[in-house]
Amino acid sequence: MRIVERVQPTRPELTADPVIRHARAPVSAAVRARFPALADPSVVYLDSAATTQKPDTVIAAVTDYHREHTANAGRGTYGWATTLSARIAGVRARAAGFLGAEHADEIVFTGGATAALGAIAHSWGLAVLEDGDEILYNPADHAANVLPWHQLRDTLARFGRRIVLRPYRSSATGEADIDDILARVGPRTRLITTAHLHHVYGGLTTLEELHGRIDPAILLCFDCSQSGGHLPVDVRGLRADFAVFAGHKMFGAPGTGLLYCHRRVHDRLRPFLPGGGSGVRITEAGLVGTGMPELLEGGTHNIPGILSLEPAFELLDELGRAAVAEHNRILTLALVEGLRTVRGVDFLPGPAHATCAVGYGIVSFTLDGISAADLGFVLADAGFLVRTGAHCMPSAEAGHGSVRVSTQLYNTLDEIDRFVSCVAGFAPH
Repeated sequence: MRIVERVQPTRPELTADPVIRHARAPVSAAVRARFPALADPSVVYLDSAATTQKPDTVIAAVTDYHREHTANAGRGTYGWATTLSARIAGVRARAAGFLGAEHADEIVFTGGATAALGAIAHSWGLAVLEDGDEILYNPADHAANVLPWHQLRDTLARFGRRIVLRPYRSSATGEADIDDILARVGPRTRLITTAHLHHVYGGLTTLEELHGRIDPAILLCFDCSQSGGHLPVDVRGLRADFAVFAGHKMFGAPGTGLLYCHRRVHDRLRPFLPGGGSGVRITEAGLVGTGMPELLEGGTHNIPGILSLEPAFELLDELGRAAVAEHNRILTLALVEGLRTVRGVDFLPGPAHATCAVGYGIVSFTLDGISAADLGFVLADAGFLVRTGAHCMPSAEAGHGSVRVSTQLYNTLDEIDRFVSCVAGFAPH
């Protein structure tokens, strides 16, 4: 693994922000108490990049739907159904504001981030890409942002259209290598897709260095699965044409995702999963969509999942996403600082290799003398729940596996210290 010069960040002061100030105690006892699964202090959950714990308000939103006035939104004129339709429209508008979208019809509800990326490939890619067109992607990204483009290429090839997938590299800091992207952009480039926050490396990519240096007709797609509940995300600030979010990684229920589609691409989209409620009608010329977002929302919504997003947004707004980001930055720096002292630790690309004090809640490493899988087992026995393995990375470089630690606002510096001490106990002498 390529190593860059390491920095030795000092332990940050914890007195400036009220959310951060109590990080060593609990974040705040009142906030932590809102996550019922964390009631046992002997268990330290450090796998929020896989899924976040759920606050009481999100749990209530799901259970209340099943307990009271269960109905199908948009499928009836009686009060239970029409009330749900209005609530879902409200969640859509709230999601647009939360993500910085200008219009509510730019927000599509999906079955998750994977489904959202698949929707882009099928509703946009199949419709507009021509023989020789190119997509730039990072093979080290999550499989959900790699495999759909390969499937798209294979599907189009069956019908005589051969598109080109051009891979680009990651940097030592876990970000997309902008110079490599610029070297690969060509006159047939139609889309550049990237992880906003990398799910293993923890590097943040905005592609802002591309602005003004590439053809503005090239579409930009961001996988915001990891950044959505950890950082302030503004899709217009990113100049995104597409952006996807996983509800379950931002305190919401599993099986719910958000797909942002800028209005400039709406006329290039074809129906995805056409069916009941999809706004698609049959004409002599073929299927015709009646507009967004219904064009991409066929079938029954995951209604309780969508309803769970509203209290998730409320909690993040209440705490302040900038404060959540700063909390995770401090935990990340403390984790890197602590693991540097452990013999045999080798960091994957990411904040450990940065020349400034950055961190977004994700750090991955290996330890000499013990496999990542075995280290994960013994850490779990000690009460530390982390992710091990290839982390859904289809690229060959993930083959040997690593340990990934991922934090959220409910984690504390004390938990980080205890984790580092536990890892040190398994280090080679």
